[in-house]
Amino acid sequence: MSANIDPHSPLIPAQEMVLPTLQGDGKRRWLNPALATGKYWQRRRLLAYALIAFFVTLPHLRLGGKPVVLLDIVSREFTFLGHTFYPTDSGLLLLVLLTVFFSIMFITAVGGRVWCGWGCPQTVYLEFLFRPIDRLFAGTVGKGGKPRKSLDAALQLGRFAVYLVCSMFLAHTFLSYFIGTDRLAQWMRLYPWQHPTAFGIMAGATAGLMYNFMFFREQLCMVACPYGRLQSVMLDRRSLIVTYDIHRGEPRHKGKAIGESKVGDCIDCGHCTSVCPTGIDIRNGLQMECIHCTQCIDACDAVMGRIGKPQGLIRYSSQDALSGKQHSWIRARTLIYPAMALVTSALFLMLLTTKFAFDARILSAPGAPYAVTATRDLQNNFRVRLRNRSNQEETYSIRMLQPTGASVQWSDVAPTLQPNESKLVPIMIHAPLGITAANHGSVQATVEITDQSGHARQIQLRILGPG
Repeated sequence: MSANIDPHSPLIPAQEMVLPTLQGDGKRRWLNPALATGKYWQRRRLLAYALIAFFVTLPHLRLGGKPVVLLDIVSREFTFLGHTFYPTDSGLLLLVLLTVFFSIMFITAVGGRVWCGWGCPQTVYLEFLFRPIDRLFAGTVGKGGKPRKSLDAALQLGRFAVYLVCSMFLAHTFLSYFIGTDRLAQWMRLYPWQHPTAFGIMAGATAGLMYNFMFFREQLCMVACPYGRLQSVMLDRRSLIVTYDIHRGEPRHKGKAIGESKVGDCIDCGHCTSVCPTGIDIRNGLQMECIHCTQCIDACDAVMGRIGKPQGLIRYSSQDALSGKQHSWIRARTLIYPAMALVTSALFLMLLTTKFAFDARILSAPGAPYAVTATRDLQNNFRVRLRNRSNQEETYSIRMLQPTGASVQWSDVAPTLQPNESKLVPIMIHAPLGITAANHGSVQATVEITDQSGHARQIQLRILGPG
């Protein structure tokens, strides 16, 4: 890195590489990895195509009349597998996040950054959509590695146009997870001046994806994404990682080692470095930038096959296994993490099955806490916050369970709510005048609200009156 700095420059040369995408003088080092089409790449390609189809299709799927996934932040409604969650369901949402968190920790403890290299949308789209576009316009399909700035103006313009179309498609797909496909279709049919805010959101999402995949690229994994840094506390010496067998490979040598007995299998060809999408040298050991894409494994296996050496110089292994220790999948973190994920998911399912078809919450009404009517009855006024969680229109009834002699009714007609509709409905409670005399001015009451489908909720409140 320091060799790239002008000796008369005021910059202090770095003692070691700061970032693979950073030159010694601080300028961007553009990575144009070659392509190793080995067995791991073939498997990743099939998985990537399946994941792209899944990412694009998922927001269009419906379950019980609702989207399978919809994260409507503006309306504060989150739909998952046909169930809609609201801010009042913070406990359920917390259990979902904890389950995801413990699952990620378990997967990382077992397989390292396998998610980054095999399943992350950033890697999937960059390596199997946008880099193939680069290779198509550079004329290096199936090989890669040609500098992108060698394209003439016409090819650069064509490449930009294809990137723009792909980014627009991905931006609309991304937004459909947050606004729904129906609303997105409405946005797309309108002219920009008819919905400037919505058009600005779509244009901003497209511009962000264009910048990411055309310029920022692999730096998202190395600079912006926190997962690479978190892996240092989630990995241990028995985690499965992509690693170089230093005992077998060292000392390195160039070409065939004829007549030399103390040389390693690594011929220092540089293929493992030239194919790395993050620009690191896997032979330097475990590094934060490694996303476990296995390109170095495919490249090294191909070289070993050509020189008649056994494959696996670079392979999936663990630090303990390379040190000669016996590998074991069973250890504290591989037992604790899945156990915690199982507990949180079981709690989530238990609470989900007991979740009511509607929400009902009692609120006090403005004005005097109670009144005495002309018929010498005690009257209390309250309001009920109703929310219909079901997928059909519902009409609600209300009745008093206790105390005996008290009654409750809607102040107006029985409320009817559309699916996911919320309404504030006033109610009136009538009770004998002396019911609160022996209880210091209040008495415990229970009302029951029922919908047409037979779901019922019992709500506690206090009837106020003279002490």
